[in-house]
Amino acid sequence: MIFHANRTRVGTSSAALSAATGAPDANSRVLWIKVSARTGNGNVVYFGHSAVASTLGYELSANDSLEINFRDLGGSVALNTLYAIGGAADQDLDWAVILE
Repeated sequence: MIFHANRTRVGTSSAALSAATGAPDANSRVLWIKVSARTGNGNVVYFGHSAVASTLGYELSANDSLEINFRDLGGSVALNTLYAIGGAADQDLDWAVILE
């Protein structure tokens, strides 16, 4: 298993977490993830799959976090399936993953 932590800066267009500078290979399999909206964010961040939008995604205000253990749910997901979008430009989403 490999641990990796990173940050994705998002605006009003969705961005794949795997596109972040220094991110692991996009096809890496994620066993566990924690995402957190940064304290300084002035707007919300939505987290989800490739169709994430302000009407479709998990809403995170500043300091909110979400943790998902895919391994406990019976498997893993590809890193390139995880996306975020901001309610405004320049919102930061911190994330940490454990990969297979």
